[in-house]
Amino acid sequence: MTRPTTAFKVLTAQQWAAFERERVFRGAPVDVEDGYIHLSTAAQLDATIARYFADQSELMIAEVDLIRFGDAVRWEPARGGQLFPHLYAELPIEAVISLQRRG
Repeated sequence: MTRPTTAFKVLTAQQWAAFERERVFRGAPVDVEDGYIHLSTAAQLDATIARYFADQSELMIAEVDLIRFGDAVRWEPARGGQLFPHLYAELPIEAVISLQRRG
């Protein structure tokens, strides 16, 4: 099975503002706690938003180029055994190839 070359990071408006200012994202509290940045594929994105961000009114969805990270991206089982892309590195803003606002 071919893995996607991009994935998505869901950020609150506040997290996105800090990301833009600092030019690097080191992770949301759950990312820091788990030791990697949680990402979702396009197919997983809506379920991730519904499960973890339902109470958020304004979200920024950053599409991330996974190719540039090589082995720092690991596909690991999570929700329901699905393989999710986990980034074991900081996320530089240059790796964001598109951005959409939701909410």
